[in-house]
Parts: sequence; structure tokens; C-alpha cells
Amino acid sequence: MNIVEIKNVTKFFGDYKASNDISLAIPKGIIHGLLGPNGAGKTTLIRMITNIYMPDQGEILVFGEKINRDHQNQIGYLPEERGLYKKMNVIDQLVYFGQLKGMSKKDAQAKAVFWLTRLEAKDFVNKKVQDLSKGMSQKVQFIAAVLHNPELMILDEPFSGFDPINSELFIEIILDLKKSGKTIILSTHQMHQVEQMCDEISLINKGRVILAGNVREIKKSFVKNNLNIEFEGNFQDVNIGNNLVIISKSEGKAKLKITNPALKPNEIIALLTDKLQLTKFEIVEPSINEIFIESVKNSQN
Repeated sequence: MNIVEIKNVTKFFGDYKASNDISLAIPKGIIHGLLGPNGAGKTTLIRMITNIYMPDQGEILVFGEKINRDHQNQIGYLPEERGLYKKMNVIDQLVYFGQLKGMSKKDAQAKAVFWLTRLEAKDFVNKKVQDLSKGMSQKVQFIAAVLHNPELMILDEPFSGFDPINSELFIEIILDLKKSGKTIILSTHQMHQVEQMCDEISLINKGRVILAGNVREIKKSFVKNNLNIEFEGNFQDVNIGNNLVIISKSEGKAKLKITNPALKPNEIIALLTDKLQLTKFEIVEPSINEIFIESVKNSQN
């Protein structure tokens, strides 16, 4: 079952076409990464899925029905822009948001305390939002999005303001929500987290979907032209010519891109071992970050 179906959707702002004939289907119980450079049209699409904007052409189905106000209590939305009341304390604010989503005051308070504890923020229950750090405010905003236990969660840059420890905590929580059967649309620029979390991705540029599908299948479809090596010797002595490009290099390690597709692995090894002693030689799939950059560049040509 598809939780979200976007069918030939176009959205204009004046003469500017923010969404251009977009079609997507997002099945139940997955994490779908919505990717793209700044200004690509991701937020516009999210706002149409959440019924904030209406498409000018095409239609959007949520839970098998045309999107309408009745779906609001089934959707949790964490916007990139913060929407908290700075002078309200945390618990009162969360209870208020829960009641807006149809929860009783008692249930909203119990769930708020549960989530504050889960996010290691219980000590801030009576603090005003204006006294919170950026990361702590982000936790409160996240709780407001999931408090009412929605079936569909849309998280726009959820890791903003987090240190590595809190980022890992959020990854764990989001994966747990997926295990419980929730469907999650994740918009982020953190490509390593996309690889770690997402089942499917859609890459949008200039209002169009330029790449979409299963993460593993997308990675397999791209040419394996990345090379990881470990070595002894001085890499500067190696004449790689136009065959290889250095992506990164440190003491005894290098990541290279094979730019000559006619070059065979044994020829690459011969080229490198002329001056180095190799201890590791591994041809690997490109990362989602590299696929992102290559796809966006190709779409602009």
C-alpha cells in the first residue's frame, strides 16, 4: 500500500514553476529520503503533501484518499523553520500542540513526558523555549511532530543543531519509528545519514525528479569507479596521468576515482605498484553524496 501518491503535480508561484510534473509513490513502513540542492523544490512539495499548499496541476493522495484537512491528525510534520512559542514553557507547549491534534490534555501530557524522557530532555520540562539551546528546541519541535502518534511523519532537516551524540540518538529513534510501522519522509543534506537510514530516495532539482528508487539499486546502477587503497611509500612518486583522480589522501591511504573507463583493475594495480607497495586495493560503489553531486551536475547540462 502506498501511503503517499503524487501524480503529475505542478506548482507555480507567479511565473516560477516550483514543482514541475512530479510523480512519486511512497509505500507504507519505509523511510523515504527527499533530497536536492537548496531551492530545488523540496519544501514546496512537502507543503503540498501536508495540505499547506494546493497543487496547480495534478493530485496528491494520502492514505489512498485525496489530501484534505481530515488527514492532519494522521500526519506529523517537523518543519525546517522553527514554530515554537518562545515564552511558553516546554510542557505546556507540547500539551497545547497535542490538543490541537485531537489528544486529551491527560494523554498529551503523558506522551510529552514520555518523549522528553526518551530524548534525554526531561530536566527541561518547565523551561521556556527562549531559554533552550538550538538542539534542545529541535527536540521539542520533534516531539510536537510525533506526540499524536501519526502514521506519516515528515521530517525536514531533523538533525539541525545536533552534536554527533544527539544525531545518533535521533537516528535510533527514527529507525525505531520505522520498525513500529510508521512511514517517514526525511529531507536532509546529511548524505551519510541517508545511506544509513533510507530505504528509498527521490532526488529533486529545479522542481523535477531527476533520480528515484531503492537506495541499494541506485548505488548498484552507478559505475563502480571509486577506488580505496592503502599503501607503503610516497604517493607523490606515482604518475597517475589522466587515469585516476585523487578524491582524498592521508598518510598511507587514498581514495581515487577511475577516470579512464578502459583501464582494467590489473592495469591500475600495475600503475600503482610501480612506486608503491599496496596493502589494500578495493573498487567500491559511489556514495550517495557522490551520486547526488553527479546527478545534479548532469541534470544542469
